[in-house]
Amino acid sequence: MLTKDQFAVIVMTLFVWGFAGALFGALFAGLYQVLQVLGLIGWQPLIVAAAAAAMTTSAFYSAMPVALVGAMAGVLSSIGYLIATGQEIELFMIVGIAGTAGVVAGSFYAWMVTGGSRPLAETLTGLLAGLLAGGSLAVALAMSGEEIGMFVLAAGVVALVGTFFQISERWLLTRTAGWLPGILSAPVVAGLIAAVVGASIWIVGGTTSAMLDVSTRDAIGRVLHDIPPGLLGGLLGGALTGLLLELFGFHLEDRH
Repeated sequence: MLTKDQFAVIVMTLFVWGFAGALFGALFAGLYQVLQVLGLIGWQPLIVAAAAAAMTTSAFYSAMPVALVGAMAGVLSSIGYLIATGQEIELFMIVGIAGTAGVVAGSFYAWMVTGGSRPLAETLTGLLAGLLAGGSLAVALAMSGEEIGMFVLAAGVVALVGTFFQISERWLLTRTAGWLPGILSAPVVAGLIAAVVGASIWIVGGTTSAMLDVSTRDAIGRVLHDIPPGLLGGLLGGALTGLLLELFGFHLEDRH
């Protein structure tokens, strides 16, 4: 029979890891398709999408205030871009503007709130976990020769990233937090989040924009088609991975 505290830990683990996994899975699915539209082939979109999604999710998971500042800057700058250009949506332009706004907002946050290099260290840990997870899956898929759907792919990536992140987090933080410049931590993380937000607005707004040709709208439609299974796969992979890690001693409640 579970005690009240044990039940609360399980529920919290499922909720936090499930939410983080769903965010990761949706981002991964969207980025994976966008990178294919942009011309990346083979193992490239898998590794790049896993690394980018892992960086973004780890920022929200470990440095929520900085991530929210970046997200707000990304939303406001992207909307301003759309208003100023008359709904003309160019991916690299909107990402560049949003990323720049995020860096500025993150710099202001770092000036207002004294902080260290932990947000950047956590984000870099997510990057490493994403590279390891994406590389491992790319090798496994190349050896097996099998093609798998986005639901299974997202669940697998989330499970591997979550495992690599938890195993390497404390070891990497103790070695990177000391030499990473704290003054750059918030601007870099906020800029990253803002750039991802800008890309997301490009994905959503592109299907309804009359400025884009039919082939581009079809490509964006394929991106949107893969986001729901990516979200659900990430949700399942995150929840199960979090529960297993909790059972093996990686306690969420011990994070600080």
